[in-house]
Amino acid sequence: MSPRPMVRPGGRSARVQESVHAAIRELVGEMGRDALTVPMVATRAGVTPSTIYRRWGDLQELLSDVAVERLCPETEPADLGSLRADLDAWAEQFLDEMASQAGRAYIRDALLGDPDGTNAGRCSAYAAEQLDAVLSRAGRRGEPAPGTELLIDRVVAPIMYRVLFRPDRLDPAYARELVTHALSAV
Repeated sequence: MSPRPMVRPGGRSARVQESVHAAIRELVGEMGRDALTVPMVATRAGVTPSTIYRRWGDLQELLSDVAVERLCPETEPADLGSLRADLDAWAEQFLDEMASQAGRAYIRDALLGDPDGTNAGRCSAYAAEQLDAVLSRAGRRGEPAPGTELLIDRVVAPIMYRVLFRPDRLDPAYARELVTHALSAV
């Protein structure tokens, strides 16, 4: 496995990453991920296979990198006026996204191409950043709130466990029950 070099923002490196990521998304949509090869992705992206091998190491690391990008939230959590409403909405959306077929595939890819845990840490940071935003709003409203780590332990971790190992009871009521349990600690 080759270590991933630091990527400069903008410039050729960013263009290569975007074209390769776009090629992966298009090809997966057209033929599924199991049919992908590095040369196929390189051709679609307009780069050489050696570019992909040099930057990502192998197809699994590339799929992992794309998955982490896809797992990154694109918007701030909804502001529904109260900590309880914000957390309920966030937990329901998080559960829905992670439990979806695409979410499970992204989780699998993110972890399979991540022997050093870097991608898992990035995904965890995404959830923590989202929760920090919800908690920050609650603080500005003067609402008592638990800490981010408590929410990770009592909301995010049980959802991820169920998504990965016990896919029963993955519904909005379960997400709200976890939020109730977490808020009982305040």
